[in-house]
Amino acid sequence: MPEFFLELFSEEIPARMQAGAAAQLEGACAQALKPLNIVIKRVFYGPRRIALSAEVAGEVAASSVAERGPRISAPEQALAGFLRKHGAAKEDLTQEGEFWVLNKQSTAQPAAGFIAAVLPEALAKLPWPKSMRWGSGGAFTWVRPLRRVVCLLDGEVVPLTLGPVAAGNLTEGHRVHGKGPFEVSSAAVWEEKLREHRVIADQGERRTRIAEGIAAEAAKLGLSVAPDDVLLDEVTGLVEWPVPLLGRIDPEFMELPPEVRELSMKINQKYFALRDAGGKPAPYFAFVANLAADDGGAAIIAGNERVLRARLADARHFWALDLKTPLDKLLPKLEKITFHAKIGTQRQRADRIADLAEEIASALGASAEEAGQAAEAGLLAKADLVTGMVGEFPELQGVMGGYYAARGRGPVVGAAISTHYQPKGPSDAVPEGVVAVAVALADKLDTLREFFAAGEKPTGSGDPFALRRAALGVIRIILENGLRLQLLPLLRADKDLFAFIIERLRVKLRGEGKRFDVLDAVLAAGQDDDLVRLMKRVEALSAMLGTEDGKNLLAAYKRAANILRIENAKDGPYAPDPVVGPLPEKAEEELRDGLQFVLTETIPDFASENYARAMAGFAKLRSLIDAFFENVTVNSESSELRRNRLRLLARFTQAVNQVAEFSRIEG
Repeated sequence: MPEFFLELFSEEIPARMQAGAAAQLEGACAQALKPLNIVIKRVFYGPRRIALSAEVAGEVAASSVAERGPRISAPEQALAGFLRKHGAAKEDLTQEGEFWVLNKQSTAQPAAGFIAAVLPEALAKLPWPKSMRWGSGGAFTWVRPLRRVVCLLDGEVVPLTLGPVAAGNLTEGHRVHGKGPFEVSSAAVWEEKLREHRVIADQGERRTRIAEGIAAEAAKLGLSVAPDDVLLDEVTGLVEWPVPLLGRIDPEFMELPPEVRELSMKINQKYFALRDAGGKPAPYFAFVANLAADDGGAAIIAGNERVLRARLADARHFWALDLKTPLDKLLPKLEKITFHAKIGTQRQRADRIADLAEEIASALGASAEEAGQAAEAGLLAKADLVTGMVGEFPELQGVMGGYYAARGRGPVVGAAISTHYQPKGPSDAVPEGVVAVAVALADKLDTLREFFAAGEKPTGSGDPFALRRAALGVIRIILENGLRLQLLPLLRADKDLFAFIIERLRVKLRGEGKRFDVLDAVLAAGQDDDLVRLMKRVEALSAMLGTEDGKNLLAAYKRAANILRIENAKDGPYAPDPVVGPLPEKAEEELRDGLQFVLTETIPDFASENYARAMAGFAKLRSLIDAFFENVTVNSESSELRRNRLRLLARFTQAVNQVAEFSRIEG
């Protein structure tokens, strides 16, 4: 199949937009060139270009398609619209039954002509997060001014125009090291010649070069690079010819909290933090230049050190200024900051978090001192919002408050404040220790309670206040710390809010590949707001259902429930009353006795959280119910036997439903 190659060369594309743009380009070409049976081979993106290589058919095959139109009785306007849509005349139609039918015939069309006809419109519609108008009359929009378009089919230029730019076979290399425009005839030649002109086209190769390059430079000093995939991805989108370099940090700036220093380096300068052999911050930084300087990068390093020195001097000024004012003296300023119009100020929020943190700590068995520390940390948790450092670096909310609090109020209060936003994402650790846990839970539960009370609940399409993240944070903190908490009282007995949290738990289980249907079944047997106990029940039941006994017990339950549904509709309901007296069949007597054991021994085991023994007891029911169905005719001709056997099945389903409503379990 012929090779199709496309490159869109422009001014610098923001790094955050490049991967998405390449994916959109791939999708647009796949859709527009579908009649050519396009097979996309590779996609490229970088600071000044997005490109793809593919294979396509040599032509669009001839075709014959029958398109059904309006009914014969339809108004003339409907028929006229149909003809207009297909560029046809009424003479082209045939009548088939009650409808007009257009039989469309098309001849084979060479690939180059088809590409030139359909691709410009598809490319012009690429959705950029932000774009600009430029060119003659400003009618064409693109993320940045488009400079060149390379569009080739087996090495020959496809004559198309995108905006004001006509396609050709010329492209450009590195802005500094490049040697002017050059011709390309294929994707392989394009990639090879770009390398000669100091551009690495493949984003994966650039990323690897950057990661390995800065690691090698750091290793020369016995250092390592602090992992940061987000920064690595961003830098990959900023350079075409990566040259790794190291700079030095002045000793006086090493006294700053590492988060301050490293955030300033990352956000403002795109520098990588380094660690010494013990894992502690090192007085160096790594960065990536976009050119190979004749002096080995000495002038570039000096310039970057100078810029960083100025940045860190500003940070040190904020640090020193903030330390002069204790956090509690900042609380009045929180009264002037509205958290939400329906909820109140940040100061009101701080008071609520303090009370709730103390309540949670006490519920977790904290000492009086720990409960007091939780209240203190909760009250001060938002105070750093009005500090100079957080004003400069909002990302350091909580972190700075932790540092400031630790200096005057001790490490426990400081740690609780610094971690109270955690976990911020799925890979973020949860807080540990009763005080830190209480404050983090209080922060999230207060957010959930107040927004739900204000009617600001998430919708299917939006969650502007990140309530789903808050709920997931509550779940993770409780489960990963094994906290035995009754959740409903902390939610003001708001069952809608509890259901929202359970839905987040369901989503979490689904994402982990675990059985969320078992969660539904356990909850249907009786609401449980102790998440740790709830998950222990779910895990124990899931484990049993994974065995042959469990699978067969589930099948037997569904068979019994189905029989009861049918018979209850006839002359029921059949209550799960105890069946006394002799029964004709041994299997039904054994099932009756086994159910009595389950109700008197196994169910209490389950209630007392002796799940291993409880599940073993339920597993024994499998052989008893199997023998019952194999040897006993439920719908006996004797009405008394039929009634007793249906009661026995009702008793069986009732016993199982005390653990979980098996009807909700898949399988």
